[in-house]
Amino acid sequence: MNNKTQLAVIGGGPGGYAAAFLAADLGMQVTLIDPEKNPGGVCLYRGCIPSKALLHIAKLINEAGEASRWGIEFEKPKINLDKLRTFKENVVGKLTGGLGVLSKQRKITYIQGRATLLNATSMRIEKMEGGTEELTFDHAIISTGSLPAQIPSLMLNSPRVIDSTGALALTDIPKNMLVVGGGYIGLELGSVYVALGTEVSIVEMTSGLVPGADRDLVNILAKSLAPKMKSIMTGTKVVKMEEFADGIKVTFEGEDIREKEQVFEKVLVSIGRVPNAKGFGIENTKAEVDQRGFIKVNSQMQTAEPTIYAIGDVVGNPMLAHKASAEGKVAVENIAGHNVEFKPAAIPAVMFTDPEVAWCGLTENEAREKNIEIKVARFPWAASGRAVTLDRSDGVTKLIMDPKTERILGMAVAGPGAGELIAEGVLAVEMAAVAKDIALSIHPHPTLSETVMESAEIFFGQSTHLYRPKRDK
Repeated sequence: MNNKTQLAVIGGGPGGYAAAFLAADLGMQVTLIDPEKNPGGVCLYRGCIPSKALLHIAKLINEAGEASRWGIEFEKPKINLDKLRTFKENVVGKLTGGLGVLSKQRKITYIQGRATLLNATSMRIEKMEGGTEELTFDHAIISTGSLPAQIPSLMLNSPRVIDSTGALALTDIPKNMLVVGGGYIGLELGSVYVALGTEVSIVEMTSGLVPGADRDLVNILAKSLAPKMKSIMTGTKVVKMEEFADGIKVTFEGEDIREKEQVFEKVLVSIGRVPNAKGFGIENTKAEVDQRGFIKVNSQMQTAEPTIYAIGDVVGNPMLAHKASAEGKVAVENIAGHNVEFKPAAIPAVMFTDPEVAWCGLTENEAREKNIEIKVARFPWAASGRAVTLDRSDGVTKLIMDPKTERILGMAVAGPGAGELIAEGVLAVEMAAVAKDIALSIHPHPTLSETVMESAEIFFGQSTHLYRPKRDK
């Protein structure tokens, strides 16, 4: 059977379905292909959404334990793993089912299957229900996402060694677990298992957690995590893993390692993700893949094959759902004949740990590496009325500015709700706001959002709740 469509989208994640939905809204005939029953991709099925559902539960457990400081005592929580898993699956089902409804409302042809490009204008689709179909198209968008990275020399074919997908399956609550990788995924999932009662150890080969993030933010997070984790081993490598009857024996290598061999009931390998660019017939087109496996695209998200575009994790870092969605919209706008480029001034990054850590735009690390002159204004949450009422005065909000123009170049936050607060920084950077714009914008009291306003006030030496006079003459 041979069908034709104006736009074929391979991959139904946040990039793919956002592209397909916009294209349909613009009047295009759209076919969306994905192996799952409904759109959603890794983010909704095995990533962002289920992990945040579990992190919400972890937050509740942690706050119940902390409440004793405020004079409220709770009994030790009883974990009903089946109900917990059902809650997570219901969240996923509700959101993916909703996307299925939106697909139908937009009259998008949704095919549950796997697509392989045959050339610049056709593909073969192997349907999950059986059978194949050939589809011709005017344009296609590749949005196939990414896969968990692995260390082939270390990986064991054992149910005790899991990746993020296995961790989110929540088949059991192990007595102890090693998390290999101190980045976003490892710290978020490690935090969930700690709250559920697992003794968690973190190992990170670089000198600190969350490589690349500004150290002042990471230090706040590390200080919070240290008493919760059994151990945090930085500057340490895993050099060997062996399975025995009582668990996985892991051999470490590092200067400060006291126990070079330790046994864990489970090992979660979360060392990042790699582009999922193989197996989709890209080699049958002019589209090119770089040395790291990413599909090469221009600023309009177009590959070297004029009819084919690519978006999301498969085209490069940062591998974030919201970046994929924005790229998908840019690709569709160009296919529709509009002259649009993907050149954001700020892409927010958020770690949903406790405390949350978020940043956007220029970071201090980047400024240092690129020798960019900046002025940093920090507002400690110990001076925030709202933070004190939450008993969370360990946070910080900082603005990174051009010292001459006073333009906001970046923003970063460490503390509860950082993922929500960072949106103000994104808008400020995108709109080329200056420090005075934020300082003069009235923020509600008492809220954590005031810390953004007072960070700007600190730049001028006029913060109401922190005496820090400006010393620049």
